[in-house]
Amino acid sequence: MAGSSIGTIFKITTWGESHGEAVGVVIDGCPAGLPLSEELIQPFMDRRKPGQTDYATKRNEADRVKILSGVFEGKTTGTPISMMVENTSQRSHDYSQIASCYRPGHADFTFDSKYGFRDYRGGGRSSGRETIGRVAAGAVAILFLNRLGISFTTFTRALGPVSLKDEDFTPSLLGMTPTGIPHDGLNAEAEEYLKTCMANMDSAGGIVECRVEGLPVGLGDPVFEKLDANLAKALVSMGAVKAFEVGEGIQAAGRTGSQNNDGFSLQEGKITKRTNHSGGTLGGMSDGSPLILRAYIKPTPSIFSPQQTVTRDKEEVTINIKGRHDPVIVPRAIVVVEAMTAITLMDALLLNMTARMDSIIDFYQK
Repeated sequence: MAGSSIGTIFKITTWGESHGEAVGVVIDGCPAGLPLSEELIQPFMDRRKPGQTDYATKRNEADRVKILSGVFEGKTTGTPISMMVENTSQRSHDYSQIASCYRPGHADFTFDSKYGFRDYRGGGRSSGRETIGRVAAGAVAILFLNRLGISFTTFTRALGPVSLKDEDFTPSLLGMTPTGIPHDGLNAEAEEYLKTCMANMDSAGGIVECRVEGLPVGLGDPVFEKLDANLAKALVSMGAVKAFEVGEGIQAAGRTGSQNNDGFSLQEGKITKRTNHSGGTLGGMSDGSPLILRAYIKPTPSIFSPQQTVTRDKEEVTINIKGRHDPVIVPRAIVVVEAMTAITLMDALLLNMTARMDSIIDFYQK
């Protein structure tokens, strides 16, 4: 199976299945000397682990990360970093009833058609549990980026019909609400909506927004390796993400050029933009403004109401999915969106070091 790796210099490969012994990641290309430990990575793992709210799967996993290689005396060595999280709460029997049929909204049909088999226990490689490796690698990238003064603000922008406006954004509530919406009133509205979905044996989707500040100008390249194009690939590679946008995104299609263009000005001798409709990129490269992106996440496909499907033997059947499933993926996806953004940005930063001859001369002739 191809396609389990992403990145050029900072390259990650995730491995493992949702009901196997463990899941994890191998990172290649991380510079030596970055302070790193399991204690530094664990807070990121805790942000995505199950069972923390009424709106997350009750699968009881501690998701404790273990570093197997690439770190010595608290710092990276420059060699591959391997990290693992054991699976300790598998209940494969929950999936026995759907072993011979295809769940609507899942990868069952396409996986089976492509490979001639599928791991029906939670989806195997297609499970959301695969994102554990992404979050562990993203933690490394975020720690690296933080040392360069680059910071992240990631939150739920919308959940179902409940949407956060800029004026309602409450920084003190970041990471403090069950829905991930940083506003008390809107969080309460979203919780009521989720309770209705759960009562109807249904699920919900939403939007995660990530803002990145402190990026230098010039990350990305102007043709096939555009920064926003690589961010789009990274985020849409998440199984639940169905759309991606930067800045004004789809709203830009309904604007005029005079409404959408960002004028320039001088601030203390530095070139800056007067507005940020472009979301921090121009011509596929970072422009020094805050990077603003959004991932649109579909409703959880595993719902408990009856659904129509077919078996491998081409018989039409009705199924009722059992097991432990999130009624909404969005709150736990916040850290995954942040991780995939950070992985892409770290790779772009390392690639950017070779863009100019004078920078290479400065580096080697110090």
